Amino acid sequence: MATFADKPKVSLAVDWTEFAQGWRVLILSLIGIATSVGVAPIYAFGTLVLPLQEAFGWSRGEIQSAAAFQYASSVLAFQLAGWLNKRYGLRPITLGSLLALALAYVMMTFNTGHLWQLNLGFALLAFAGVGTLHVTWTQLTCLWFEKNRGLALAVILCGTGLTALILPSLLSWAISQWGWRAWFWGLALLPLLITLPLSLLWMRASVPVPTARSSALADAPQTRQVSGLSLREALRSARFWIANCAFFLAVLGMMGMITNAVPLMRDSGLSAAEAASVFGAFGMSLIVGRLFIGYLVDRLWAPGVAFFVLMLPAVGCLLFIAVGARIPLLILACVFAGLGAGAEMDVASYLMARYFGLRDYSRIFALHMSFTAIGSTISPLLFGALFERTGSYHAMLTFCMVGFAMGALLLLAMGRYPVWVADKQPQRPQTEGAQAVSIG
Repeated sequence: MATFADKPKVSLAVDWTEFAQGWRVLILSLIGIATSVGVAPIYAFGTLVLPLQEAFGWSRGEIQSAAAFQYASSVLAFQLAGWLNKRYGLRPITLGSLLALALAYVMMTFNTGHLWQLNLGFALLAFAGVGTLHVTWTQLTCLWFEKNRGLALAVILCGTGLTALILPSLLSWAISQWGWRAWFWGLALLPLLITLPLSLLWMRASVPVPTARSSALADAPQTRQVSGLSLREALRSARFWIANCAFFLAVLGMMGMITNAVPLMRDSGLSAAEAASVFGAFGMSLIVGRLFIGYLVDRLWAPGVAFFVLMLPAVGCLLFIAVGARIPLLILACVFAGLGAGAEMDVASYLMARYFGLRDYSRIFALHMSFTAIGSTISPLLFGALFERTGSYHAMLTFCMVGFAMGALLLLAMGRYPVWVADKQPQRPQTEGAQAVSIG
């Protein structure tokens, strides 16, 4: 049951109580997203394109199809993640997926030069890493954080910026030393050596009730009452479809920029090292911008914040078209793109929790992510075809610019926040529209 909120009283101060309680969850989720199947191979994909082209003679359009296969399988993988997390809990699914994901990367090093092997490998990645998708880490964070949910989500989603900042340069260096297979070996080691041990240590406690203290980190299970819409109710909400359409357009443009930024700058005259270094500005701005955006959405109307920030990558597209090989302006274009990417994912996860509640968050957000994954699937196919037809990235950048602007405008139709009545009364027994949630 929900009513609609009047304009909230804005407080600039941050309540650090939740952060003192859930800092382990923040660190784990940050690293979990940075090494997840939905981030690491995508943000580093640009560094693999030219080495595979040189090794096997495939065209860039053909290589881009591999990313499309991963996005397409993600449409189903998100639904599987939502169902598995709801049925079995977050911990067992996540631990099993981290092992399977590392094995999947290793298997892809046995490619003998057939494009179908590359496409099949990327298609299976999403299923191998099903428990590492954003659905898992954002749900875990939303359960632990309420007053500072926007900022907490911003912190963990900085994992994408961390990946964009470090991984392209690291993997470019590894490829220069050991060849294209080092790309897959590097990605295999990350979840195996970092995320898995931290998950074993810290993905153990149940979710504290809002008044719980640091003792909530003990092994004794605790639960909290959460409320919101069911998946069926969300499907009947106009806001759900507005958000889907808006972020579909934003993701379509953002994935085009992410996967093509390095090759685009190489064509402008930059070396591989220079292009990877410039793209690092994307990761840095994503981290800084995401934190600032997360702070703002806890205090201001999130769709309004997203509108202004999603217009920045449209300006970035214009810069990519016009500036050639001028590195300072290319850095500025990457900064604008990073700020837009910072708004896209954390605002989406915040809006799903804020407008539809946490009762069925896993499945609702998984379905939303499936729609955006369709945009991600179309993106490399569309932009690969545009490049093959035109011989440049100008058509792609123009398309992305329009998509960002339309998505930003759509978000303004989301309306006022609902207030979930059961959320105000977590101490009461379970009522209609509320249920108990634990990590599993």
